[in-house]
Amino acid sequence: VQLVESGGGLVQAGGSLRLSCAASGLSSSNYVMGWFRQAPGKEREFVAGIRWNSGGLIFVDSLKGRFTISRDNAKSTIYLQMNNLKLDDTAVYFCAAGRRAGSSLYLPQSAVDSWGQGTQVTVSS
Repeated sequence: VQLVESGGGLVQAGGSLRLSCAASGLSSSNYVMGWFRQAPGKEREFVAGIRWNSGGLIFVDSLKGRFTISRDNAKSTIYLQMNNLKLDDTAVYFCAAGRRAGSSLYLPQSAVDSWGQGTQVTVSS
């Protein structure tokens, strides 16, 4: 699976950005697609996941209400809509894909088969 992200950039606090991740080579419906982020000096953390076949969603609780994940199967693309951005949201955002059995929505880093190249999101005051 190859993942190509786009949509990062510089935005003022309170603004919005939409990240896109175009996937190719998805050969199984058992994939969970996810977004992770890594802020300077911090570990990479899970942000949100979506199951490719069912569309089931999962978010980090602290981001619910501000971030939304969605998919467009026809375009093999997932999106991360980020609203009311805060300074703490500044990070490199990574798209990821991994096969997860059953109906699992969570994508641990240990299960990731493919990573995107990352896209920088910088929130300014």
